[in-house]
Amino acid sequence: MYPKIKSMLSAVVCAAVVSGCGFALQGAEPLPSAMARTYLETDEPRSEFYASLREALRRRGAQIVERPEDATSVLRILEDSTDERVMSVTARNVPREYEIYYAVTFALEAEGQQLIQPESMVATRVYAWNENELLGKTAEERILRQALAEDLARRVLRRIEASRRHGPLPAS
Repeated sequence: MYPKIKSMLSAVVCAAVVSGCGFALQGAEPLPSAMARTYLETDEPRSEFYASLREALRRRGAQIVERPEDATSVLRILEDSTDERVMSVTARNVPREYEIYYAVTFALEAEGQQLIQPESMVATRVYAWNENELLGKTAEERILRQALAEDLARRVLRRIEASRRHGPLPAS
């Protein structure tokens, strides 16, 4: 068999298997209808997490409102913090690896009910540090921090979806 035909046939078979097993793309499930108009309550409106969560909610069809009285749900961001810590050092006591972490705590109230009690999530990444590549490593840190914020925003949305499927879940 020709290589092109063989690869095309393999792709068709894979697509048939994946579609037949109930596979769905991540993020395809809709948010609860109560989140149609959502107010985001936070003390950190300029954080990477807030911006990522706001954009993720918009992409999923939620309208972000400016006043809680206009909202059908209130998503409270109770903690939104990020920092880094030294993971390892060289023999000269110079940092070699850092761990960046991003921590959030959130709660969701919709239609007068507490759907999600305050729940915390943390995301971390370790990266190598080289003092001779200061500009590049500083940019890498900024990119990693943004990636952590986006990851946490996706995890919060998955948690909200889970509360819709299974009713209010206890905080973990």
